Amino acid sequence: MTDATAAAPRPRWEALAVLIFGGAVIGLSPILVRLTETGPAAAGFWRLLFACPLLAAMTWRTSGPITRPSRLGLVAGVMFFLDLSFWHYGIRYTSVTNATVLPNLTPVVVTLFAWIFLKQRPRLAFLVAVALAVSGASMMALDKQGGGGLNPPLGDALSLATAFWYALYMLAIGEARKTEGASRVMFWSSAVGVPLTLAMALALGEDLTPATAAGWAACVALGLMHVAGQGSIAWAMGRLPTATASVVVLVQPVVAGWLGWLLFREHIGPLQAAGAAVTLSGVVLAQWVSRARASSPPARRRGRG
Repeated sequence: MTDATAAAPRPRWEALAVLIFGGAVIGLSPILVRLTETGPAAAGFWRLLFACPLLAAMTWRTSGPITRPSRLGLVAGVMFFLDLSFWHYGIRYTSVTNATVLPNLTPVVVTLFAWIFLKQRPRLAFLVAVALAVSGASMMALDKQGGGGLNPPLGDALSLATAFWYALYMLAIGEARKTEGASRVMFWSSAVGVPLTLAMALALGEDLTPATAAGWAACVALGLMHVAGQGSIAWAMGRLPTATASVVVLVQPVVAGWLGWLLFREHIGPLQAAGAAVTLSGVVLAQWVSRARASSPPARRRGRG
């Protein structure tokens, strides 16, 4: 699979399948973070550190020697660092429910930003799809039991900010992919976060290194997950609209819920099952609307074009 942005166009379903795969892989993140035996920012540090050598090798193989990062690559790295840090600490300070629901507002932020700043006006049907997907993901989270957290107001604020940072990350990746290969964008967006997450972990006095071999294995697995999950998302975003991709990634809570039932025998209640169905309906509708717009011929406009 070539990484060049100038490669021959691939079928849309292929990019969609890769995007869904990436979202599913990222669904493993909360489990692995819990197993690292480190602090929240430290877990992000190991995730990015172990991912960088693989991303560097992929970049060399597909695009040649690594050159200076683009401005968008640097912006994506800073946004992803903020996303990881805010989300990990949001999980610590607020309930599991709130830490799951609030970051799911990412498609709303992406759609509004693209509408206001990029002049990409969404169709009414796409707005309905966003509402369905976000509502379904929220229903799934509300069906889970979680404690109130150490500091709910702070945790809620951090979790809400996560949606904002991840939305900016996806927008930066989407713009960067117009001119750069996926592996190059992913390398620099990851490498930027390595010193930032390390500095944050040290400044906050976190446990930096795992105490057991299992903890180290979880750290390595986080790196592999980052390459496979975020790398797949970045590749697919070179072929799909950013707003559409942000909705499709909401398959993550559906996959996470299924894996929780399969691996840990976690109960799936009626509300969670209904939420999964609503989320998938929103994802399908978003894809249908986006595909219809992409395949329709340019309409003749009256007045200014």
